[in-house]
Amino acid sequence: MTRAEGFIATCALLILFGASIPCNAQKPDKEDKQRGQDKQQQSDQQPKQKGQGNHPAAHQQQSNPTQKSRQQGQSNQPTGQQQQRNPNQQPAVQQPRQQDQQDHQRTQHQQRVQNQQEAALQQRQRSQQQQQVQNQQRGAQQQQQQRAQQQQQTQNQNRARQIQRTQQQQREQQSQQRQIWQQHRANNWDSQHRSWQQRGGYNGYRIPDSYFRSYYGRNHWFRIYRLPFMFVGGYPRFQYGGYWFNFLDPYPDYWGNTWYETDDVYVDYYDDGYYLFNRRYPGRPGIAISISF
Repeated sequence: MTRAEGFIATCALLILFGASIPCNAQKPDKEDKQRGQDKQQQSDQQPKQKGQGNHPAAHQQQSNPTQKSRQQGQSNQPTGQQQQRNPNQQPAVQQPRQQDQQDHQRTQHQQRVQNQQEAALQQRQRSQQQQQVQNQQRGAQQQQQQRAQQQQQTQNQNRARQIQRTQQQQREQQSQQRQIWQQHRANNWDSQHRSWQQRGGYNGYRIPDSYFRSYYGRNHWFRIYRLPFMFVGGYPRFQYGGYWFNFLDPYPDYWGNTWYETDDVYVDYYDDGYYLFNRRYPGRPGIAISISF
């Protein structure tokens, strides 16, 4: 065999070997497809025996590979549909929130109303308490006023009784004085009276000069019947300016019968002693008197 013939034989072998490889390769593919179809038929038969209604999705996926791939493509792209469904789902989420807010607002409103009612009730209670305190105070004031009126009435009654007693005492005193003075009136006064010089001088109590000038002397006259009066040792005495004055001689017969009621008299220091003078008879001698507490 020549070299050219050997080269041609080699090429023919290579061509034959290359043509046989695809044929052998297609056989496994056909066998794989056949096995896959057998498995699908077995899987289809098993759900039918158990109940086709329980697994419709698996039957559709096995019977329709194109639909399965379509569903896989759709499952790989959920974002657009979810985004489209989210706006529809937001109101469902917002509704509970709005309900909670409304409940919260309603609770707050009820609480405010309750607080206002309680505040109004407390205010009414305080007003009632203040009214009660004011009523008690007015009652106490009325009681005080009633007690004051009763005390005033009692005082007025006591004063009226005292005035009555005083007036009665004055009348009794005036009647007593009238009798006493009538008994001590001189028949002949020139012979019945004596001066302090004739008596040997005044040896009794002396009124201080400053006090004497304030209450006694010819510028300070009075009437005896308005003054406290007593009858001691057979002679009358009266009180004036805080001192008691005692008569030592009868009063002159030319003085009137009611001189002690109608005549103004005064006490003065003259001729080394105290005398009682009658302003109705100026220049006439006075009645010798002594002073005691």
